[in-house]
Amino acid sequence: MSSIISFVAKMPSFVVSLLTQDNDYQVEQAAAAEEAARSIGVGVQIIYADNDSILQSQQILKFIQGDPELHPDGIILEPVGGTGLPQVARAATDAGIGWVVLNREVGYVGELRKLCAAPVFSVAADNQEIGRIQGQQLAALLPKGGTVLYIQGPSDADASKLRSAGMLETKPSHVQIKAIKAQWTEASE
Repeated sequence: MSSIISFVAKMPSFVVSLLTQDNDYQVEQAAAAEEAARSIGVGVQIIYADNDSILQSQQILKFIQGDPELHPDGIILEPVGGTGLPQVARAATDAGIGWVVLNREVGYVGELRKLCAAPVFSVAADNQEIGRIQGQQLAALLPKGGTVLYIQGPSDADASKLRSAGMLETKPSHVQIKAIKAQWTEASE
């Protein structure tokens, strides 16, 4: 009599850690992640850090330090803080969990790739170039000069700083900027 061994493969799963539910862009990122997961047949769990890097770290560590049978295959995060959680990244990759950083350049990715077998990478826009394009747009829109109300993002956000620097690099001197800070949410504008 032969025995049949059945094997049920675990569906790949991912955790997506985003900054806050109070930002339309973050909500759209979550919706896109859920749609992409459905379309390719993988599980996804979206978590929000309420703009708190300590909370984000704790939330992610729960997945890493939990039951190894329940580990996600990858963690995708948009980090709240500027460091991108390098110690948490190391803990994830040591556990064999892939690590992806969104919208932030983090210096540890290259080193971490050398030390682990799990996939590690970051995906980010060139925010300084985005700012340069904004400056060029101002030149095209106001060829004779003028004043622009510039809504700058949070002062602690690298993207905001780089975009502003790029815009100031390329805008004509006869275009004046009146800048206000905002949180890139509908409520703060």
